[in-house]
Order: sequence, then structure tokens, then C-alpha cells
Amino acid sequence: MKTVMVIGGGITGLSTMYYLQKIKREQNLDIKLILVEKNEKLGGKIATINQGEFIMETGADSIVANKDNVMPFIEELKLTDEVVYNATGKSYIYLHNTLMQVPEDTVFGIPTSMEALMKSPLVSYKGKLEAHKDLITRNKTFTKDSSIGEFLEAFLGKEYVENQIAPILSGVYSGKLEDLLISSTLPYLLDYKNKYGSIIRGLGKHHKPAPTANNKKFLSFKNGLSTIIDRLEQELTDVTILKGVETDSVERNQEHYDVSFVNHETIEADYVVLSTPFNVAQEVLHHEELNSSFNKLQNSSVITMYMGFDVPDSRLPKEGTGFINSGKGDLLCNACTWTSRKWTHTSSNRQLLVRLFYKNILPNFDELNQMTEEELVQIALKDMEKSFGITEKPKTVEVTKWTELMPTYNLDHGDAIQSLNEKLSTIYPHIILAGCSYYGVGIPSCITNGIHTAEKIASELKVVKK
Repeated sequence: MKTVMVIGGGITGLSTMYYLQKIKREQNLDIKLILVEKNEKLGGKIATINQGEFIMETGADSIVANKDNVMPFIEELKLTDEVVYNATGKSYIYLHNTLMQVPEDTVFGIPTSMEALMKSPLVSYKGKLEAHKDLITRNKTFTKDSSIGEFLEAFLGKEYVENQIAPILSGVYSGKLEDLLISSTLPYLLDYKNKYGSIIRGLGKHHKPAPTANNKKFLSFKNGLSTIIDRLEQELTDVTILKGVETDSVERNQEHYDVSFVNHETIEADYVVLSTPFNVAQEVLHHEELNSSFNKLQNSSVITMYMGFDVPDSRLPKEGTGFINSGKGDLLCNACTWTSRKWTHTSSNRQLLVRLFYKNILPNFDELNQMTEEELVQIALKDMEKSFGITEKPKTVEVTKWTELMPTYNLDHGDAIQSLNEKLSTIYPHIILAGCSYYGVGIPSCITNGIHTAEKIASELKVVKK
């Protein structure tokens, strides 16, 4: 019998185990499955808090609905009756101390037509004219290993990128655009530029409204995202789940691995999946030859803050679901989601619930990270008063600090992953890195990574069928 161990009980680790269990049953494989999680609860960055009339997510707040693997996975888990979709509405950018609507017919703020380009309230007429060079300038130098920020600025202009695109993309990918690769963000934009001669034309031909319920792009569950974590845990009946167990090291022992723990006896495994942040994997493996590649990877930090008020949700700007801060104004927060408006299930009495984000790209982030909860609330209340006039005190507050836990795909990311996999195949065969540190942010990407990891292990296993 072979033993497969997954270290890390987030969505990638759980998806890996779910599909390994499925393959084990389908192929009648003689394998033992063990999942190890250092926290007392599974889920990683997915964690739902129910507090009175409010439902809050301390990590991810939704799943992109139109990804190919999402609905089949939810249907297989028999969760379709629990699904809720986001309320559609207008998104804003806070620019020059004013909330301005992000134009429709844009993708991450990038226009999909000349009409969308010209009607933007966020960019001056001069900036719009500069963006026309996308239609007449050919790409001669940029590849998928180039900076997404430099690529967009070269064809759409500095003002369009700074005022409308960068606030959105930097928020999604947790980094400055000049430091992020095309390949790890929006690789199809380069394909469009090369094929159609224009990013705008390419987007216009390919990006249509998502084929989801009422064209709603995101989904969650009636009782929060932890619903999918709880269901996966229930489904893993062929898996030994060890919670509250912290991994100390993984040592090669001939053809096997001895996995030692801080608070559990050592376990021998044939395959080990490290579905953890890269710095944890680096520490667990502690091998000098891997460090140069691990050291090229980066994490970022963010403070998120929910505030619930005894104020009707109707006090929010009409039809809005949130805003992103351009950085050209008097606000400190990077973004604010109007949660009770975007996700009506999160506020049973239709009272105001908002979520603010403070990221480590802020110049004074280290100072913020040292503040008490009370001090952070005062910062957030000032941002709310300036942005949309709320002056009341919150009745519910939930502050979460994700310190050095948010993946940032910098210019060295792709090379580092390739190098790590090549080295692991020699130094640690049958040890696999998985998760958002390596292969894509977002729950759909993590589920896909879990599927691929399970299939890879199953294809390599040399076991005797029962």
C-alpha cells in the first residue's frame, strides 16, 4: 500500500484529496490518504464568520462563476441549492476625492470598444487620444515574460493605466503592475494584441457577458463560502484528516519520506503534496539547493475590515457595489466592497455591511499593521465618511490581518516555479508543490490545481489493484 499525504487543508489541498479519493474508488487503488492541517479548522483563506444578522468572509468572498470547472464541482458536491449570486451593480474608482463610475464594457478597466474608451469619466481627453495608439502601434518587443504594466502603458498610455486600469488590476493581483508578469495575470491580452493589432479590438471580439444566472459573474452560498469547505470535509470519508497538527520537516528516507510534526508522531509517506504558502514549504524541506528558487517568490500582506452598521443599506450610492481607490485622493484604504449591496444574503435585515482593504503597497502599511483594532476602526471610519458620507459608529467589526500570505506573481515567478519543479524531481521525487503560491489565485484555479495534482499522482502510482 502506498501512502499519499497532503499538507495544507485549504481549497487546493481539499480538492486534491477529493479527486484522489475519487480516483482511488474508480480504479480500486490500494492507497492510504492523509490530510494534515495545522489549524483546528480546514479552509485556509476561506473562513466564514456569522455574527448576528451579518455573514462575513475573512478571506475570499466569492467564486468566479463562469470558469469551466466550477459548476460541475458544485453539482458533484450537491450544493447547487445553496448557491447565491452577486447582485450586479456599478463599480466606482475614487479619483481626486470623488467616486467615479468605472465605464461599462470594460475588462479590469480595459475598454472593449472605442465607445467605452471615449466615455470614461476617469481619463482626460488627452489621455483618451493617447490610448488610440493601441489601434495603430504593433507589438515588436513584448512577450508573456514582460511586465503587464509596461505592456499596457506602451499601448494605452500612462494616464489610462494609472487612473482606470492599475487600481483594478493591482487590487486583483496584489502587486504593482510594473512588477507583475503578463503570463501570470492576463496572458490573453498579448495574444489579442498580436492577432488583431489591438488590445481593445481583441477584447471586443472575445469578451461577452458571462453565461451565468442573469449574467452574474460571482457566486457564494447562503451560509457563506465555508459551506464548500464543510461539504468537502464530509465527503472525505476515505481520508485520515489530522487537524491542529503542525508539520516540522519532510526528510527523504530512500524511496519514502519521513514527515515529522511538532505535535504528532512521525508518519512515513510515499507521496507528499505541499499545499502551503511557499515559505512554509521552504522551511519544511530546508534544502540549500532549493532556496535560490524559493527566494524569488513573493508574498504580500493585507488588512481587511468588516463593519456592520445600524444603518439601512439604501444609504449607499445608488446601484453601487463598491469602489477602488486610485491613490490620487485623500483616502487611505485601497478598496471598499459594499457587501450588503453586492451580497444580499450577508445582511438579513438589509442593514449596511462594508469591507475595507488596506494592502502593503501603502507607504505606511507597516504602521497600520502595528495598530490596535480600535485605531484601525478610526482610520476606516474616516475613509467611509470621506468616500460616501457615513458618520455613524459600527455595531459589528471584524478585523483580519493576512501577513505575508497573499501570493504576488512577480517577474521571476515563472522561472522560479520551473526551477523548483526541476530540482524537486531530482532531490525530492514524488514531492509536489500545490496551491496559489505557485499556480494561480482564485478558487477555480485552486480547484483545477487540485485536479491536476491528483491526476499526476494517480498516473505515477505503481500499486496493485485490490
